[in-house]
Amino acid sequence: MAAPHPITRRDIDRLAVPAIISGIAEPLIALVDTAFVGSLGTADLGAVGIASSFFLLVVWVLAQTRSAVLSVVARYYGEQRLDEVRGLVPIAIWMNVGLGIFFHLVTGPFAEDIFRLYNAEGEVLNKAVDYFHIRSIGFPLSLATFAITGAFRGIQNLSWSMWISLLGAAVNLVLNPLLIFGWGPVPGMGIEGSAWASVIAQAVMCGTALVMLRRRTSFPLWPRRWRHPELKGLWLLSGNLFARTMALNACYYLGNRYATGYGEAHIGAHSIAMQIWLFSAFFIDGYAAAGSVLAGRLNGERNWRDLHRMSWQVVRISVLIGSALAAVYALGYPWIGPLFTDDPAVQDLFQGVFWMVVLTQPINAVAFAFDGIFKGVGDGVALRNALLGSTLLVFVPVAWAGHQAGWELYGVWSAFLAWMLARGAWLAVVFQRRHGPHGGAAAARTFDA
Repeated sequence: MAAPHPITRRDIDRLAVPAIISGIAEPLIALVDTAFVGSLGTADLGAVGIASSFFLLVVWVLAQTRSAVLSVVARYYGEQRLDEVRGLVPIAIWMNVGLGIFFHLVTGPFAEDIFRLYNAEGEVLNKAVDYFHIRSIGFPLSLATFAITGAFRGIQNLSWSMWISLLGAAVNLVLNPLLIFGWGPVPGMGIEGSAWASVIAQAVMCGTALVMLRRRTSFPLWPRRWRHPELKGLWLLSGNLFARTMALNACYYLGNRYATGYGEAHIGAHSIAMQIWLFSAFFIDGYAAAGSVLAGRLNGERNWRDLHRMSWQVVRISVLIGSALAAVYALGYPWIGPLFTDDPAVQDLFQGVFWMVVLTQPINAVAFAFDGIFKGVGDGVALRNALLGSTLLVFVPVAWAGHQAGWELYGVWSAFLAWMLARGAWLAVVFQRRHGPHGGAAAARTFDA
């Protein structure tokens, strides 16, 4: 079934703008935490960087059901059979809640051992454990919110996610200085106050998402049955995306491990660079989210020509956004580091490698755009293979070689740069083979199967 009208730039923008705003909520919360905690000292900055990275690692691994829910719901939306998938959404939500509770209970007692794997020790280790014990309460809250917003995106509505994210970011921004430094009857809690601010913000986001699900959609909050014809496909897609995200986070882990081993100032500088890198990733990912939503719908409509054209349009726009971010960072180069820390050693190390973060922005855009397209059409195998291949064949060897050569943070960020180049090129080639002018028929057979 062909789409009644070709997808235009305006259609993409309508979805992408709220997706950009909603997508940066988690990294914006982490950036706010980093900025306020940086004033407490280098050890606090490093601790939040390590603990936040691990928290986001777990969330991203487990939250792949959002992309899976989006893909299935968008396909049924394109096929005009949305009623048939109503029962799947509450199953995904409560499974995510269960996973979040499980990982909160499992990771908490082993937090010290986990952060020792990052080479954390002494004051940095103790503070990271304290921060994580509180922050991990947010696992079920974040995962439930991801599942709900995946359903929202599947029905082509990204504005609800945007308002939810804005609310959460605002709550975190207000509570961070209040709980860290104290005011009036509220005592200052230091690094633990920052963790509580994040958890409260996530609770507000989850509660708002639940209310909107109940009042604005036909999806029930509680499933009548715990079985659904699409459940197996949902878990297969989630499994492939899970493997992909494990490879993704192996890179973040190795980068943090190497940086922590070089000293407190190094992990402080790396934490700032990584938080900015992740913020940019989610910002650029807004157009990828729009591409994911539209790709899922066009896949349901079997509109292969528009799928190919729209996908490359999303890639081009994403590269422009990445280039604009790179220009902004380049212009603000002397002033960005001092926003996060007043430690001269950390600032020097940060400015020494920040140019590599700037350089990656348009390169990242290609990989992120294709990530969204492949998620939309439900091709988790391609994403899994691209991440595993680029991680094992590019990131790990380059990071190891940089470490052996004594490049320290330069080695870490050289690995990230090479890794993103490999990811983007790999996915571009696979997409063109499967969905290009000569690949449409093959795509049709793949997704009809």
